[in-house]
Amino acid sequence: MTYIPINVAKAWLFACFLIFAAPVLAQDGTIYPLKAPAEPKAIPLGTGGVDGQKAPETWFRQWGDPMARNISSATLTPFLPAPGKANGTAVIVAPGGGFRWLSMDNEGWEVAKALADQGIAAFVLKYRLHPTPESLDDFKAWMEQPRTSPAASSNTTQRTTPPRPPQLDLSNQLEDAEAAYALILKRAKEWGVDTGRIGMIGFSAGAGLTMHAALNSKTMKLAFIGPIYGGMGPVEVPKNAPPMFNVIATDDFLFRGQFGVIDSWYKAGIPVEFHLYQNGGHGFGLGNPDRTSNRWFDAFMHWLNVNKFVTPKSGK
Repeated sequence: MTYIPINVAKAWLFACFLIFAAPVLAQDGTIYPLKAPAEPKAIPLGTGGVDGQKAPETWFRQWGDPMARNISSATLTPFLPAPGKANGTAVIVAPGGGFRWLSMDNEGWEVAKALADQGIAAFVLKYRLHPTPESLDDFKAWMEQPRTSPAASSNTTQRTTPPRPPQLDLSNQLEDAEAAYALILKRAKEWGVDTGRIGMIGFSAGAGLTMHAALNSKTMKLAFIGPIYGGMGPVEVPKNAPPMFNVIATDDFLFRGQFGVIDSWYKAGIPVEFHLYQNGGHGFGLGNPDRTSNRWFDAFMHWLNVNKFVTPKSGK
């Protein structure tokens, strides 16, 4: 079967980067240097480097969260459930950051720990990124550059199809996701994973990568996907697409009153659950205080349970 490549996913998250980067700093999201934390359980995926990447991987802190940029060597970090608690389900977790940095804790490690607490084997994917300036000062200046949004059209018939921003090449990121999936298959017995119940969730750019993998990978057979505050534009859905759990808030700039991806899944006859929250903004991870979106993880676990994705097989 042929279908439209998920170029829209590239547009979604590049829009996230372009629109979100400048306001973040204006709202006192000061960037501080950070020594790279130890990652003793990180497993190199061996997918190669990044063309034109001359800067080493470096870390910074923003909003109190550790972020990594200029990643040129992908890794996968397992967060396994306590002995006797595993239900066999596995989830690849893809943090976001506009494909220029990764929010490793807020959208990675914290989420993986929450999944492991529910008996799910979680795996944080630190995927390769597009280059940013080597020095932190140059990176800050680059982030603060004014970026203009596409002008609004006076033609009201086009309001549901906003202009697409420049598209990013996600071939490296897809290769990393496929390598992560293959590694989980290879070590499934060791990690207590049911190979028929491997899903993937992602946040912002990670949501775009999750969608890109679900719609374009020839090797990943995901049992379910969870794009969290990703783009909402329509896509062409293949017949073998996995069930989807989708979350976004009305005050997220990526929402813009669109329901295209939900409509696409529904019309394709693939199970889909959609939670549109009153507030939460963008980048809320597991949740921020006093926002309705804080309960999305509970809803996700309920959805997994109802669909029997976390029901241990009898006799195991």
